[in-house]
Amino acid sequence: MPVTVVPYSSDWPEQFARVAADLSGALADGSVLSIEHVGSTSVPGLAAKPVIDIDVVVRRADLPAAIAALVAVGYTHRGDLGVTDRESMAAPDHDPRRNVYVCVEGTLHLRNHLAVRAILRERPDLRDRYSAIKTELARDPAMDIERYLALKSPVLQEVLAMSDLTDAEKQAILALNAGT
Repeated sequence: MPVTVVPYSSDWPEQFARVAADLSGALADGSVLSIEHVGSTSVPGLAAKPVIDIDVVVRRADLPAAIAALVAVGYTHRGDLGVTDRESMAAPDHDPRRNVYVCVEGTLHLRNHLAVRAILRERPDLRDRYSAIKTELARDPAMDIERYLALKSPVLQEVLAMSDLTDAEKQAILALNAGT
């Protein structure tokens, strides 16, 4: 399936806010620490796949209850999909298209998402370079998601070089993104 990348949409923050409100309602027991808009749609001016990425942050002890609460409102638990401490939840609808993950606080993949978002928001030069690479890759009709992730990984490593992640953590993220 080809990869679709579109210019930034000012609708994305509102779409996130609407879904975040729904998630907050479903998780009203107080176990949620935060609901974060992450991924490319969370960075103003950045081209992205038109899918909102959302990390629901919980304490480890609250992970099962958060998953159960989302299942109760129609989400489907898909497991960790190979990423420890990040549970994927398939949305009950596509309005908007979204990826929802329940993440244990402080874990590498959550810190990775938050670091990339912060740095790309602060550095328009990196944001624009990343945007151009993503757009160019998506022009290839034979591009699949695995190759797309691997080929955009070098610029993400530049972004992460500016983060407080350790070298070992950066290597772990590179390995995940490169599919190795």
